[in-house]
Amino acid sequence: MEYLEFELPIKELEDQLQKCRVIGEESEVDVTETCSQIEKKLKAAQKDIYKNLSPWQRVQLSRHPNRPYTLDHIKAICGDSFLELHGDRNIKDDKAMIGGLGKIGDQSFMFIGQQKGYNTKTRQYRNFGMANPEGYRKALRLIKSAEKFGIPVVTLIDTPGAYPGLEAEERGQGEAIARNILEMTRLKVPIIAIVIGEGASGGALGIGVGDNVLMLENSWYSVISPENCSSILWRSWEYKEQAAEALKLTATDAMKIKVVDGVIKEPLGGAHRDREKTFLAVSNAIVKSYESLKNLSPTELISQRMEKYANMGVYKG
Repeated sequence: MEYLEFELPIKELEDQLQKCRVIGEESEVDVTETCSQIEKKLKAAQKDIYKNLSPWQRVQLSRHPNRPYTLDHIKAICGDSFLELHGDRNIKDDKAMIGGLGKIGDQSFMFIGQQKGYNTKTRQYRNFGMANPEGYRKALRLIKSAEKFGIPVVTLIDTPGAYPGLEAEERGQGEAIARNILEMTRLKVPIIAIVIGEGASGGALGIGVGDNVLMLENSWYSVISPENCSSILWRSWEYKEQAAEALKLTATDAMKIKVVDGVIKEPLGGAHRDREKTFLAVSNAIVKSYESLKNLSPTELISQRMEKYANMGVYKG
């Protein structure tokens, strides 16, 4: 388990607890009382730290190297029923954007999401979760296929942003994202979008339009990352904590300003602390959302979706 800087007091107590147990196993000394005291301290420290997280600490948790990524969620939720589909039928298959058909119970869903890597080699292979235009066009192809066969769409958002390279701009990155937003707004099947990690900028919006948009408790959703915001406003990355505070990027803030429709609770300490519990929570949220949308006609779905987005940003002074 890797620990973030603010988690170090927890690491110290966990190490103490481990040593205490080892002493108990290797000698005849009764350490039950000492172990239970350390456990109490550990629980108190966990509650104290995780119940008072700052926006920047939540950003750090969303990027935790052990945090489950899109494919982890899909494989846990769908098991062997997931069939990955490839390519945009134009340029190539973008490895940063994955998609395919999967089942939860007896209901089929079209799953789409950005995929990050878990070591240097896979991070390069997945382009750090930053999709090119062909990734968004692949997502659109799958979304339109789902519409054709009446299959609901689930998108899992986890990206530091769309890839900003020269070749991406040459192939029309802005157009690809704008086209996706347009097509998703008027899609005739239910769309459930879940921010599972980082939800940065247009890269997230390219697959982020939905009837129900949900966020995991320690994810973030914003027009820009705190570091980039800091470097634009203060010409330095040093003010990233202030930027994170000002951007109102946490799940709670997004709920307050009605950018998202719900927050999925994570286990204490983040999604990586108890993966199974997280997968179950996400699966239940998808099923619950689908149940509330499945009886709506295509016309009702589209008008509700459009109304929801039209009301965003309306301010009464």
